[in-house]
Amino acid sequence: MNRCLKLPLLFDPDALLKDLRACEAMEWPPHFHTEDYDGLWSGLALRSASGKADDIYSHPGSATRLDTPLLGLCPYITGIFNAFECEIESARLLRLAPGALIKEHRDLHTGYQFDVFRVHIPIETSRQVRFLLGGQALDMRAGECWYADFSLPHSVENCGDSARTNLILDCKRNGWSDQLFRQAGYDFEAEARSRRLDRATRAMVIAHLSTMKSETAERLIKQLEAEADSDE
Repeated sequence: MNRCLKLPLLFDPDALLKDLRACEAMEWPPHFHTEDYDGLWSGLALRSASGKADDIYSHPGSATRLDTPLLGLCPYITGIFNAFECEIESARLLRLAPGALIKEHRDLHTGYQFDVFRVHIPIETSRQVRFLLGGQALDMRAGECWYADFSLPHSVENCGDSARTNLILDCKRNGWSDQLFRQAGYDFEAEARSRRLDRATRAMVIAHLSTMKSETAERLIKQLEAEADSDE
């Protein structure tokens, strides 16, 4: 149940498409993970750590989050930002060309249990787009808003003859998002059970997180240490 959720938010596909068309004169840089795809996978940033439109890294935990000049061309998407009553760390338009394939991979620490969440809002898509998450097909339609735990294995194949373009937001969890996820059927009790690790695993995870210099890693370390104290 917590692997993916269709969130109770619906946006205007025509207004989204109008914003997208305003961005199409820009040069779309190819995605930086070149080993993860075949064909053309490209993107533009509407919010990034540097404030540059060609900076399509997600930059989790970055202290700097700047709107790019491109957002000024997208009044409807600006309104979507305002509808999210939480911090949006990055916002990107990612496009998968016809015939292109994003190979199965994982995006670490992008699940709600890590106090962050990634949502996809399809802008242009088709029935020929095959999106698999943990072996399960996700049928995402234009204007819908989907959360998925992208730390699970996932892949995308565009078998159609037109591009697939999604608006992707990386957000920080808060009370508003908890309420939104609760409406969508997120199982908070299952999440709490999964957070509790045995001592050896907990120590190993803390050691790994200690090598990462980010706010998210520090927050997770504190949570794990608090669990260890409560188990004593």
